[in-house]
Amino acid sequence: MNASQEATRYDSVYAAWRQQPETYWAKAAGGIDWTVAPRATFDANDGPYGRWFPGGVLNTCHNAVDRHVAAGRGVQPAIIWDSPMTGQVETTSYAQLLDRVARLAGALAARGVGKGDRVIIYMPMVPEAAIGMLACARLGAVHSVVFGGFAAAELAARIADAEPKAILCASCGLEPGRTVAYKPLLDAAIGLSPHKPSACLVLQRPQLAAALQPGRDEDWLAAEAAAAPHPCVPVASTDPLYILYTSGTTGKPKGVLRDNGGHAVALHNSMRLLYGCGIGDVFWAASDVGWVVGHSYIVYAPLLAGCTSVLFEGKPVGTPDAGTFWRVCADHKVKVLFTAPTAIRAIKKEDPEGKLLAKYDLSRLEALFLAGERCDPPTQVWVHALLGKPVVDHWWQTETGWAITGGFRGLGLFEMHPGSGGKASPGYDVQALDEAGQQVAPGQIGSLAIKLPLPPSCLPTLYKADDRFRESYLEAFPGYYNTGDAGMVDAEGYVWVMSRTDDIINVAGHRLSTGAMEEVLAGHPDVAECAVVGIKDSLKGQVPLGMVVLKAGVTKDEATITRELVGLVREKIGPVAAFKDCTVVARLPKTRSGKILRATLRKIADGETYVVPPTIDDPAILNEMEGTLKALMR
Repeated sequence: MNASQEATRYDSVYAAWRQQPETYWAKAAGGIDWTVAPRATFDANDGPYGRWFPGGVLNTCHNAVDRHVAAGRGVQPAIIWDSPMTGQVETTSYAQLLDRVARLAGALAARGVGKGDRVIIYMPMVPEAAIGMLACARLGAVHSVVFGGFAAAELAARIADAEPKAILCASCGLEPGRTVAYKPLLDAAIGLSPHKPSACLVLQRPQLAAALQPGRDEDWLAAEAAAAPHPCVPVASTDPLYILYTSGTTGKPKGVLRDNGGHAVALHNSMRLLYGCGIGDVFWAASDVGWVVGHSYIVYAPLLAGCTSVLFEGKPVGTPDAGTFWRVCADHKVKVLFTAPTAIRAIKKEDPEGKLLAKYDLSRLEALFLAGERCDPPTQVWVHALLGKPVVDHWWQTETGWAITGGFRGLGLFEMHPGSGGKASPGYDVQALDEAGQQVAPGQIGSLAIKLPLPPSCLPTLYKADDRFRESYLEAFPGYYNTGDAGMVDAEGYVWVMSRTDDIINVAGHRLSTGAMEEVLAGHPDVAECAVVGIKDSLKGQVPLGMVVLKAGVTKDEATITRELVGLVREKIGPVAAFKDCTVVARLPKTRSGKILRATLRKIADGETYVVPPTIDDPAILNEMEGTLKALMR
């Protein structure tokens, strides 16, 4: 099939969705087992913008686990746990997964957890994290996963908001060179929260056992082993499956709500549509269950589709080296790898020539997908040349739960356009709007928005906060969901996400994208990763400041490199950018999911007070950045 035929295949499917969206999603719903079929595909009169598959009854755990065992695939691996942190590799079959999930559901039910109750899950990357999520889904309970090791105050805020009946946690998590005790953090969080759970099941890891509080805490594995298996509880399509909290601008976390029916339909559909994966394929999302990628593509989507999912406890570098991703792909015959651009940049920094790749057989790997933040073109081109496989950057958000745009292996469309997040997924009408909410011309930067209604699996609202949902996402552009991202849609329909809306800076009246400047910096052969932020300027309003991390082994004088970088931005973007300040730093502050904390960097550079983000990977780096930026500002 040639490129034009591939494009036509995507175009015809997308056009069919545009013409008859309910017919498209009704067909997709046929891939899910329903206890009671939906009475309609969409109800525009329910919720802030409508609800999907009203009247439908199902159970997400049944669709992810039980039905595969019933179909005779119980011996197929469901989860491969690969932990370079412990040196362990364990495979759990679908039949084994069913037994453990059903027993844990029984243990939770025996402790009073039922349909609609909330359960906080505070876990590292171990199989029990997925088992806990699925056990909640089996009961119709609503899980809320909090990244393991999250600070006590932030965990307390989530406990207070979700009011969980029970908490599932581990005694500890493992980081390179250290063990992180989770239980003291949990105890402190419960102490801070006005709401107290009635039960805590604690997974005792051999690396560090935790003290259990009598009357509340119990040993997870003992409780699971003693429990009777619990059947799946049917729930309404519109009933909540989980709450995933994101940091809010008011200081109170926003609880992104996910329903059962739309979530199951869209994620099952996405595995074939986007990733070209189905029954028996090995899929690896190198993320964490604390983030939306882990929810969607470590746990739910691969299992809904009958795939084998890799669950990895480690880092892209240092566990033990920059070849660990390639080792995991080779060992487990991974068909599609999904990770964040920051992971690839870390690998590129440590192994810029890709020498470690040569040690591994990647013949079964068919594609690499990237998401989490915009991938700079040099990184995408580098890893494409290294792998010789399609490298697909795709764009989505915690709120959407699956890709807004991408390449579509299931439709034959995965042509690489470095810097673009691909074309819109069927279900999304993406437009770039000006401040008045009018569509801008192709190729012009605007606020990226999605015409309502949002497709299945996108958040129907925020937990206990319909008004906040409308204010946060729907009021800026009536009739649209405001993504908060800035970018453009070109004449061919490719979407280019340049930065968050607040990263568009105003230099002497010119609106400029910091993402475009980062793209130029990242193209320098000595640069591993970079960030550009807009800082206050008395004359121009704002001017850009560049920060770069160099590749391992670079010996060139830093002053020479920064002069070259300033010259590159002047050449590629023009004098209008007023790009004059650039500095080399040892590292950049990031969240644990790999996103650079640009807003925090901007506040540091402007001398403003800031709060240490709870999601930061290493708080000590902010002290380093303060010293560097203060010296530069002088």
